[in-house]
Amino acid sequence: MPNLAIRTIKEAREKIRDFQRKIYFKAKQEKEYRFYMLYDKVFRIDFLAEAYTRVKKNKGAAGVDGVKFEDIEKEGWTGVLKFLNEIQKELVEKIYSPMPVLRIYIPKADGKTRPLGIPTIKDRVVQMSCKIVIEPIFEADFEDSSYGFRPNRGTRDAVKQVKENLQTGKATVLDADLKNFFDTIPHNKILKCIGKRIADVYIIHLIKMWLKAPIVEDGKIKGGKKNRVGTPQGSVISPLTANIYLHYFDKIINRIGGTFQRAGITIIRYADDFILMGRKFGEEVMKRTSEILKHFELELNLEKSRIINAMDEAFDFLGFTFRFDKDLFGRARKYINIFPSEKSSKKFRENIKSILSPYSKYSPEKLVEKLNWIIRGWGNYFKMEGTYPAKEFRRNWWYLTQRLYNYYKRKSQRKSKLYKRSKVIEVLQDRYGLLNFKKILAGEPVKA
Repeated sequence: MPNLAIRTIKEAREKIRDFQRKIYFKAKQEKEYRFYMLYDKVFRIDFLAEAYTRVKKNKGAAGVDGVKFEDIEKEGWTGVLKFLNEIQKELVEKIYSPMPVLRIYIPKADGKTRPLGIPTIKDRVVQMSCKIVIEPIFEADFEDSSYGFRPNRGTRDAVKQVKENLQTGKATVLDADLKNFFDTIPHNKILKCIGKRIADVYIIHLIKMWLKAPIVEDGKIKGGKKNRVGTPQGSVISPLTANIYLHYFDKIINRIGGTFQRAGITIIRYADDFILMGRKFGEEVMKRTSEILKHFELELNLEKSRIINAMDEAFDFLGFTFRFDKDLFGRARKYINIFPSEKSSKKFRENIKSILSPYSKYSPEKLVEKLNWIIRGWGNYFKMEGTYPAKEFRRNWWYLTQRLYNYYKRKSQRKSKLYKRSKVIEVLQDRYGLLNFKKILAGEPVKA
């Protein structure tokens, strides 16, 4: 964050946190209160500076304008402050308009692709500033059963709750799948949900513009003002708007005295991924869930959704496999085993394979940098208390060492010191800092 003239960085951040605390407690105490006079906070230079810092921390590619963080920071923080002042001017004069969103496709484990939208850095900064302002209002309303893309909540909490539910006998699971969630959210209903808490028309207008921003795909512009559904996956504001919309679905499931609550059924939701858990229920629960989702103009994928008894059949959720295994000592009981799913491990190996392809030509330093990025991310995600990832860690580490050996063996004609089997891992670890899954499992801190 730049050195602000009005206050220090620490003071600026404390002012922002103080603002967030105040509106959070206001929203918590007054459930029907609608907030106004929020737009002026979005364009405050300290909010924009904090937003820029967060956006940069998330990294990400350039949007359709091709502007990168390096371009903005050519003159150091002077360049950043100039960039933020230009954004502030547009917001103050109400002439800001988002640029089209660049759409790319990333491969999925099943061979299909997932669309990903990349707004420009400028638009990401404005979205982040808006998120900083309005998120505490909706955080005061959200159900405890929602875990995805929320402050101080995440995968670890969701996995822990799934385990606790299984331990208390809620072993019947509706493993649900929504069809094209981010592409089918109706704009009018999202804005109506947001409007229940926000009366500032300028905030509503900002969100509406982001929802209707055109898409650039293969050099062609699609959509725009005619868009009626969908929010681009990858934008800063999308996870929050998705949570706001599905919050009302959570409320129906959790309603005291409601059909699901009376049957002892609970929901665990992470963004658009959710499961329902109870002691015993049948197909009528899936049917009722599908009917509720239709009111939200969403569709349950009946081909991929299923009801299982977790005592007899494993299920995957958030990249983990949950399974009851027989007691190792032959006792008449089962214990819960939670470990990285086969799909997650396959994705890890595919990423390693793409880096160590026969056509790649990396220096040891660059190669280790790329491998560490994958090892660190995968290892930190799956190293979780109450889970048992050691077997998959060993399996994937073995795969990595074999690929590295073959990678340098192909380069043996160049007389590389790394082509010998015994030297590959040793040299890359000792000299270049290759991360080791064993250290991650042992609990040693692995920093970005």
